[in-house]
Amino acid sequence: MFTAEQVKSFNELEFGVYQYIIQHQAAVPYMRIRELAAETHVSTTTILRFCKKVDCNGYAEFKFRMREYLGQKNPIQVPDGLDELQLSLKRFENDTYQKLLDEAAGAIAKADHVLCAGICSSGYVAQHAARCFTYYGKFALSVTDPFYPVQQLDEKVNTIAVVFSVSGEAEKAVMLAKKLKNNGCRLICVSNTDQNTIARFSDITLPYFITHRRIWGDCGRGTEDIDYTSQVPAVAVAELLAKRLASRLVEE
Repeated sequence: MFTAEQVKSFNELEFGVYQYIIQHQAAVPYMRIRELAAETHVSTTTILRFCKKVDCNGYAEFKFRMREYLGQKNPIQVPDGLDELQLSLKRFENDTYQKLLDEAAGAIAKADHVLCAGICSSGYVAQHAARCFTYYGKFALSVTDPFYPVQQLDEKVNTIAVVFSVSGEAEKAVMLAKKLKNNGCRLICVSNTDQNTIARFSDITLPYFITHRRIWGDCGRGTEDIDYTSQVPAVAVAELLAKRLASRLVEE
């Protein structure tokens, strides 16, 4: 991705950025500029200067080109290290995310009925979340069928649904989330980003920002779009919520 001429042009700080990028190729395309600056102990100005030296107009273009490069290099390559997961989990520690967890846990604690919803692999996370909530003192049920008759819900009862969806765009997941919303449920969206269809009509969104990995291939039922994004961050959010919920229930 980098030419010999470009590498020679780097000053000491920029060369440090270059070395970090080479060693953390899977994570860098999904890092914010301030996160990369913090990890490489330089300013955001240095990052922007680095981008200019590799013929990119800015950091966004650099990340786009890097994703393209990695995709062409090996479209089905999955990193075997923990860098990417550690970066995603580290974001849960900041004050903003802690406030979101508090808000979500408070809403769940006050609800009369709690549902955990998800389709396909996210459905397994939803089942785990419902079990965790129940273990910690708040009875919850999982809904993993997009055609489940949620219209039977009583709109007068305070019901909250925690919806798990990696992309927030899968047709059946969106359909289920909309049905829950239309039948009086407040929604907490646990998704890879806070800018997707389900997140937009949810009351609270808990994004975890992991690399979204998809491939067009044979899954045993014919050729289709396969999502093999890690569910580790989603499980972590579910367990963090359950523990925060336990504290709220004791307080009440």
